[in-house]
Amino acid sequence: MIFVKCGSSRGAKMRIGRSGLEGGVMADFILLTRLAPDCLRSTSGIETLEQRTVRQIEKACPGIEWKHSFALLGPYDYLDVFSAPDTETAFKVSAIMRTLGRSYSEVWVAAEWKAFKSIIESLG
Repeated sequence: MIFVKCGSSRGAKMRIGRSGLEGGVMADFILLTRLAPDCLRSTSGIETLEQRTVRQIEKACPGIEWKHSFALLGPYDYLDVFSAPDTETAFKVSAIMRTLGRSYSEVWVAAEWKAFKSIIESLG
């Protein structure tokens, strides 16, 4: 999940950059984000942070497709699901999140259940 998706656009489907590689299959990633307490003091601060982050990701990570964004109750503030053409691009998203500061984030690779079952079945 990305803290870039804060504010009014949260929860909307969003594409950042190109929609993916031609003929390629994009991997899904989970981004969990916890904002610094000072970031949560005003909605305008969150909105500004979101806009800065979106601009950075659009520039550095063409090909990402944002699938879902959720606000959470618990240790994290947001969970985002995005697809990326490769792991390197997902690493870039993580690095951008960390270099902009004001948040802690984790990025996990994910597989849909049907795909996971196919992998397990292929083991024999």
